[in-house]
Amino acid sequence: MPPSALPDGDPAPASGELPASALDGLGSSDLGVYVHVPFCSVRCGYCDFNTYTLGELGGPEASIGLDTYADAALLELDLAQQVLGSGAPAASTVFVGGGTPTMLRPRDLGRVVDGIRSRLGLAPGAEVTTEANPDSVTAAGLAELAAGGFTRVSLGMQSAVPHVLRTLERTHDPANVTRAVRSARAVGLQVSVDLIYGTPGESLEDWRRSLDAAVAMEPDHVSAYALVVEAGTKLAARVRRGLVAMPDDDDEADKYELADEVLGAAGFQWYEVSNWARSEAARCRHNVAYWSGANWWGLGPGAHSHVGGVRWWNVKHPAAYAARLAAGVSPAQARETLSGEQRYDERVLLGSRLVEGLPVAELRGPAAASVAGLIADGLVAGGPAVREGRVVLTRRGRLLADTVVHRLLAS
Repeated sequence: MPPSALPDGDPAPASGELPASALDGLGSSDLGVYVHVPFCSVRCGYCDFNTYTLGELGGPEASIGLDTYADAALLELDLAQQVLGSGAPAASTVFVGGGTPTMLRPRDLGRVVDGIRSRLGLAPGAEVTTEANPDSVTAAGLAELAAGGFTRVSLGMQSAVPHVLRTLERTHDPANVTRAVRSARAVGLQVSVDLIYGTPGESLEDWRRSLDAAVAMEPDHVSAYALVVEAGTKLAARVRRGLVAMPDDDDEADKYELADEVLGAAGFQWYEVSNWARSEAARCRHNVAYWSGANWWGLGPGAHSHVGGVRWWNVKHPAAYAARLAAGVSPAQARETLSGEQRYDERVLLGSRLVEGLPVAELRGPAAASVAGLIADGLVAGGPAVREGRVVLTRRGRLLADTVVHRLLAS
């Protein structure tokens, strides 16, 4: 199954050069770095991310593989340093995602962090996160990551229930999540666990069991996402053949409400529709930067970047990515310059998902007047709107966040 397709766009220059307008004011805003590691030992049936097994790439001797990925990423960092120039701020956040980043050796992940530090700089107190499969980390490896500059690990738990994991084609042992959390905390890493709800065959009690198991581990942060059946995945094919049922919207709503109740009772506070943290300091600052419209450079095959209203994305295949960089050419496949209207739409879409909400004063035209109707419908909290002039979603509003955004943008 091929990963999902990249969007169309305008041609990207081989030099990677950005318009001067995109670099204006770069030094006065935060900069994040996303690192995409496109390797997995197996492909999960629900996943349409840009990932490849080593067999799909031709085995360990492929032109880019586990042993050579860091070298290619460092070449892209050379390009980023050249394109962003001396006016760029030091990176305040780094997020290594995938794929399964911890298929790489800890020292290679550390080499990439060192490359960011030497070429772009790391701000004091920078947040440096890696995603991890619980089966692909060890206590020694986590200690090496912490020594190499990582401050945070995000573990792909998904569920604590074996039959749910089987449906998702997740291969990890649930007991390894607990061991990984303990080992990460022992070396001073902040810990997040990622959960998925709405898997076909998952009961409400199954979901409660997963939530209780996550809370018992005492992580700093929990993400919980509704399962989406993406076209072209193995799970979509199974749904199409009638082997499993499509996720049910009402069932997913019940499970979201249960998550909010269980996590809230355990001391977690929601700060984005699908994310809860024990404190403001435990929030994922890298993702908050995305939702706030900040700048970031995306390293790796298929990675997306955004600087000053210009968005671009790299070629998807690891071999093509490595070949371009080896030839001194930007790996960007295409790019787009966002219009003022597009940036406004994204501000409403993303800003409204945060617990701080969206300032009513930023809404255009009659959109501000529509807030009263959203309050009356129980989708927006009245107190913050009246006292602080901010659009903050209620729990019901979080369930219907897309509806809220549609009404704000349609006004």
